[in-house]
Amino acid sequence: MYDEKLTCPVCPHGCTLAPGATGRCRARQHIIKDGEGSIVPINYGIVTSIALDPIEKKPLARFRPGSFILSVGSFGCNLNCPFCQNHGISMKGADDYPVSEPLSDAENYLSPKELAQLADNTKKRGNIGVAFTYNEPLIGYEYVIDTAKLLKERGLKTVLVTNGCVNEEIADKVLPYTDALNIDLKSFDEKVYRDTLGGDLETVKAFIKKANDRCHVELTTLIVPGMNDTEDEIKKIAGWIASLPMGDSIPLHITRYFPRYKMSAGQPTDVKLIYRLADIAGQYLKYVYPGNV
Repeated sequence: MYDEKLTCPVCPHGCTLAPGATGRCRARQHIIKDGEGSIVPINYGIVTSIALDPIEKKPLARFRPGSFILSVGSFGCNLNCPFCQNHGISMKGADDYPVSEPLSDAENYLSPKELAQLADNTKKRGNIGVAFTYNEPLIGYEYVIDTAKLLKERGLKTVLVTNGCVNEEIADKVLPYTDALNIDLKSFDEKVYRDTLGGDLETVKAFIKKANDRCHVELTTLIVPGMNDTEDEIKKIAGWIASLPMGDSIPLHITRYFPRYKMSAGQPTDVKLIYRLADIAGQYLKYVYPGNV
C-alpha cells in the first residue's frame, strides 16, 4: 500500500503530507492516482467569487487605468493573517466549498477554457482580462497558468493579486504568463511575518524583486494599528522599494484597515494617519496612493 509522504513545493511552509492529507493552505492535497502520489490543487477551477471590477479596485493605479477586469477567486491561503479582509473564502477549505471527484463535476467549477471565454465575452463591457484575487491565487498556480495561456491567445491580460509568499520555482513558472501584479508587502518585520501572518518576509521580498524584472508591479501595505503603523516602518518599506531597479517608480498603495476576522473588535486605521504615512512614503517613491479613505 502506498504510504509515502510528499513535500509541497509551493511555499516556504513546505508541508510534508501523507496520502490524503491537506496542507495548511487548505487547497493542496496529497492524492493517490494509479498507485502514484502527487500534491495537487483541490481548488482547481472552483470559483467562489467572480465580479467585473474597475482595474483600480485590485488595486492597480497605473496599469490600463479606466479599464475593467474580471476578478475571480477560489478558496484557501497559505498565510493566516488575523485581520484578513477576505476571510470568508481565503480561510476556508474543501469542507466549506465541497468539491467532487472529478473536480469538473463540481457545481461551481469553471474550466480554464470556460473562464477565458467568459472573459472574452465581457470585452464589450471594457474587460481586459482576468484578475486572480480574493484568496491566494498562487496556491493554485496550475489553474492560473492554464487559464493565462488561453487568455493570451485572445489578446487578454492576466493579473495576480497575491501575498507573494511562494517559492522561486513557482514564481518562475507563473511570471512568464503574468502581465501585472499587486503584491502585498504587509510589514517589514520578519517576526511579524512569521509569528502574526504565518509567512516569510525574505520570500516575499525575493518574489517582488523577480516580478519587478518581468511584469508591471504595484504593492500594497495595509496599515494595521499596532502592527505596522509607525513612520519608521513606512520609511523602511518605501526605502527598500526605492532601492530596487527603477524602484522609485513602483506604485505603493497605503491602505486603511477595517476590523475583520479575529480582530473584529478593533478600530479602523485613522484616516489622517494614512495620509501622513503616504506623505512619508512619497519622499522615496513617485507614486503613492492612499486607499480605503
